Amino acid sequence: MQWSSSAFVLAVVLFSTHASADPVQKSEDIVKFFAGAADLGKSRGICVGSAEECKSKSNDASAVKTGLDMLINFGLDSAELDATARAELDEFAKALKDNRLSTFSFVVEGYTDATGTVHHNEGLSQRRAKSVAAFLTASGIEPDRINAVGMGEKNPRSSNPYDPLNRRVEMRIKTQ
Repeated sequence: MQWSSSAFVLAVVLFSTHASADPVQKSEDIVKFFAGAADLGKSRGICVGSAEECKSKSNDASAVKTGLDMLINFGLDSAELDATARAELDEFAKALKDNRLSTFSFVVEGYTDATGTVHHNEGLSQRRAKSVAAFLTASGIEPDRINAVGMGEKNPRSSNPYDPLNRRVEMRIKTQ
């Protein structure tokens, strides 16, 4: 099984300072993002115009979406979801129930910064991913559509290994 590398990244930043439980992203925005970002492979098309115009249109069409960020709070060294996180994930669960996304499966990847040992961070990242996956399944998403994976300190978002930006969960559409 292969995970899509075409930027179906839903970066869930784990250090938000939002105090309210109002979601930043609405379910319809999430549906539009993922439904529009689906990598269906190469396609054939006809371009009417000069070679230069057609090349330009081709480059525009192949532009990759960089991701959809949702802000989620986790306490330091914690995988517990707070009210803001639950509000965000409620919207994500609503999006996954939409007919346009009903056939998609997701990989939930948990990450940490470099605080703590490698072994500890691998476990913490797994617990964070499982916490998000458990919330989604409790919200009615079929468990076989969600695969939680702990990534530890791998693939940092920031060059500073201790940056809170590296504490996150990313969701990718799983492709076969």
